[in-house]
Amino acid sequence: MTRRRFNSWCPPTRWPSSSCGARRTWLDGRGGTTPSARSWRRPMTTYKRFSVLFMRAKDLAAEIEDGIRREAVVVHRRTGEAVYAYEVDGFGNAFHMDDANVPSLLSLPYLGFVPVNDTTYQSTRRIVLSAATNPFYFQGAAGQGVGSPHTGPGKIWPMSVIMQALTSQDDDEIRACLSVLRSTTASRWFMHESFDKDDATAFTRPWFSWANSLFGQLIFHLAESRPHLLLRPRAPPEAVV
Repeated sequence: MTRRRFNSWCPPTRWPSSSCGARRTWLDGRGGTTPSARSWRRPMTTYKRFSVLFMRAKDLAAEIEDGIRREAVVVHRRTGEAVYAYEVDGFGNAFHMDDANVPSLLSLPYLGFVPVNDTTYQSTRRIVLSAATNPFYFQGAAGQGVGSPHTGPGKIWPMSVIMQALTSQDDDEIRACLSVLRSTTASRWFMHESFDKDDATAFTRPWFSWANSLFGQLIFHLAESRPHLLLRPRAPPEAVV
């Protein structure tokens, strides 16, 4: 980055001081490594504005979280458990489903809203991953997972299978997710937007960078937390006769 010179009355060889302008300092986008003739007024005004925005955003976040915990945690009629509803209308009515897109109910621990072992989340997770309680959970010959109204009935999104693995604490469940992801690329070896529950060659979007990036994150996560799920077991050594 090219360094700016101070005004002629303040030589560049001198650090800014009261004798050559009390407001002149070293400022740039990286927080102060390049000399600049800007005054303190601009960054301080910007700082104050961002401080106000930060406090407003913090208050709004607290209000939203309070509203979710007060209005969106309801007792599911079928299971009798307290769960997070997908939609509420503020009049006591709730709609239960989930969408494969992130954010989603399935992704709440991934987003940092709740810990993965949260009781309400685990109850919600069970209804999300069941065709009996989620109208957009599909099962077929090709695999099983959450879909989306965007792609219609019978279309499973690899993104949801990835998120199921990212929020799972069970090795067998994670292995099953990896198996579905590996077998539904239609020999293209990339994550699609969706695939038909009975025919993985009937897919949407041959290249879906969002899902591919999330899949990469899953592999890094497993490599750090559960590497044994990614490594093939070694064959036993042959007996020496």
